[in-house]
Amino acid sequence: MPRVARLLDRGRGHGDEAGLRSTKVQPLKYYAFLSYSHADATTADWLHGALEGFRTPSALAGQLTENGVTPRRLTPIFRDRHELPASQDLGRDIRDALASSRFLVVLCSPTAATSRWVNAEIDMFKRHSPDGCVLAAIIAGEPFASDIPGREAEECLPPALRHKYDRRGRPTTRAAEPLAADLRDHRDGKRLGLLKLIAGMLGVGLDQLVQRETLRRQRRLAIVAAASLAGMAVTSTLAIFALDSRDEARGQRREAEGLVGFMLGDLRSKLEPLGRLDVLDSVGARALGYYQGQDKGSLSDDALAQRSKALTLMGEIANTRGNLDGALLLYREALTGTAEAFRRTPDNPQRIFDHAQNVFWVGYIAWQRGRAKEAEAAFQSYKQLADQMIALEPGKRQWQLEGIYADTNLGTLLLDQHRYREAASAFQVSLGPVETMAAAEPHNLIVQKQLSETLGYLSFALELSGNLDEALAQRERQLALIERLQRSNSGDMALKAQSVPAERTMGRLLASRGELAEGVKHATAARDISEQLFRTEPDNTEWMQWGAYARLDLAELQLASGDSAAANASTRSGCEVARRLFQRDRNVATWRIPLQLKCLKVRSTLALRAGSRQEALDVARRAAQVAQGETRQPDRSFALASALLQVGDAYQSLGQPAEAQAAWRQARAFWPERVEAQPPQLGDLALLELRLGHRDLAYRIAERLQAMGYRFPTYVESLKNGGRR
Repeated sequence: MPRVARLLDRGRGHGDEAGLRSTKVQPLKYYAFLSYSHADATTADWLHGALEGFRTPSALAGQLTENGVTPRRLTPIFRDRHELPASQDLGRDIRDALASSRFLVVLCSPTAATSRWVNAEIDMFKRHSPDGCVLAAIIAGEPFASDIPGREAEECLPPALRHKYDRRGRPTTRAAEPLAADLRDHRDGKRLGLLKLIAGMLGVGLDQLVQRETLRRQRRLAIVAAASLAGMAVTSTLAIFALDSRDEARGQRREAEGLVGFMLGDLRSKLEPLGRLDVLDSVGARALGYYQGQDKGSLSDDALAQRSKALTLMGEIANTRGNLDGALLLYREALTGTAEAFRRTPDNPQRIFDHAQNVFWVGYIAWQRGRAKEAEAAFQSYKQLADQMIALEPGKRQWQLEGIYADTNLGTLLLDQHRYREAASAFQVSLGPVETMAAAEPHNLIVQKQLSETLGYLSFALELSGNLDEALAQRERQLALIERLQRSNSGDMALKAQSVPAERTMGRLLASRGELAEGVKHATAARDISEQLFRTEPDNTEWMQWGAYARLDLAELQLASGDSAAANASTRSGCEVARRLFQRDRNVATWRIPLQLKCLKVRSTLALRAGSRQEALDVARRAAQVAQGETRQPDRSFALASALLQVGDAYQSLGQPAEAQAAWRQARAFWPERVEAQPPQLGDLALLELRLGHRDLAYRIAERLQAMGYRFPTYVESLKNGGRR
């Protein structure tokens, strides 16, 4: 039964003598019942006024949603202090009000969690309407803290809110996950938290409400500005009125720029976790539109900085959508503005920060294009700016994080240069400060996310350098941290996105150690999460890239498990995502060659397993052609060697040993010397040496891999068979 039907059908709710069974069926007199501890009365006053004062945007009013027809006003809202008459039967008045309320809104705090009256109100509402709409508004404490030993006093959810009720209105032992808005300043904040509550009541998307509210605020500003201009025109002959009008216009401009600042600051930070590019695009476009046509030379430092922030935001969105050319134009225009602001006040840390962001993004585009020298120069400049910020304000957390980001960027360049041990050392050095921050601020989501990122980079570098045990330990730490953060930030899509590469590499690590079944589980989880991300934002090319790799990694593990049918399906899906990425931009280094090669490699192996030997050869040759287009060294040499190894295997399967030997010799000639190779690459080298008859050399390489703990099943099987796949 639809939720709205259940709400309207209150008379058939189930309960017992402690609930509403004996209460007469009531009409829906109240839009919502506000339940709170009287210690939180100040916040209840604000929320009550904000809900009753809210006017539904005209474009949404009257729409039919799962909650019924959206009203123009959310009135009335029941509060006991305001609504209850003098009565000898307080319990009955409460029951009547609950029975005639469409929603229950609970102000959640540690005092509310221990209030027997708040808990009783929730219990009554759930018993009478077990599937009814209960909305939690968190103002203090932590949800489900009672499940964490030593933190029970922080619990903010009353017991009845934490448990599900069955269809007969009886409490169960199953945990509930109430719809929640977090009104705390370091989370949603009052403004966005209020909109979340209202969106839940109206049955509309938060992004719709935010956009409509933003438009309405802008229209108000436009009306005020137009009225001001009209007034200025009428009174322009009088100097004193002109001065008054000028002051008023300045005030309106300050208000407009304040709104733009909110849009680019608080609102953006609240919207980013939703992962919706269209919503952020609207914010950036409207903020940027305010400055269109204005003389940039006449802009104040603050206005110039805000215009650059809007350009940077638009660049980030274009970049995420795969429009790197458009993104670079926006970043460079923003860079011009931040450079000017930096020139005006070179010792202002905020101006340095704004400029550093665009320096990074221009360098990031170069890195995406495979232009290592340009990227390194930009990342070094970004590092210098971060150090300058920290020197000016050493105690500010935001600047300290910028220093860590800068070190991470330089560490990724070491990875690109196949200097895996150096990269691991660099990430290990960065880990200490991040761990200290995270321990000091356990509820600072930005810091906690950075700890997750650092653990991920460290694990990746350790894996590539052959330290598999330590890589696995750090990856386990990262996944445990992400799982903990998701319990209290389930709607944060950026956090969910972090788990895709984490699960994917966890699966690969476990398979490398011979734990294939567990590896498949984690690789499958990576694929499933990436599908959720696709549904949220199909235009996010970074998520598309991770999803393509996740599917192709899963295909390799499924092949190793002998499940060719599943591997086929995963390969088709992964290659299709890769194809969509190529259509966006064929010049992105991580899409152009590595992703194509991975797709072709799995397809060739699948064809060989299926007995389609000629197809396997054709696909392997295609991979060799693609590898020749790689411009970076030593990546080109590794790519060619791997592709030619498969070409030789295909020839061997066709009964053409001479051609196979020629391909393998060519592969060995391309193998780069005196370069750190990853464990799977060393495995290919060992098998290649076996195919060429160099058994002693092959087994020395195999001993190195054994010491690392590398036991990928197909490699081990081929080694036992003397190099034959």
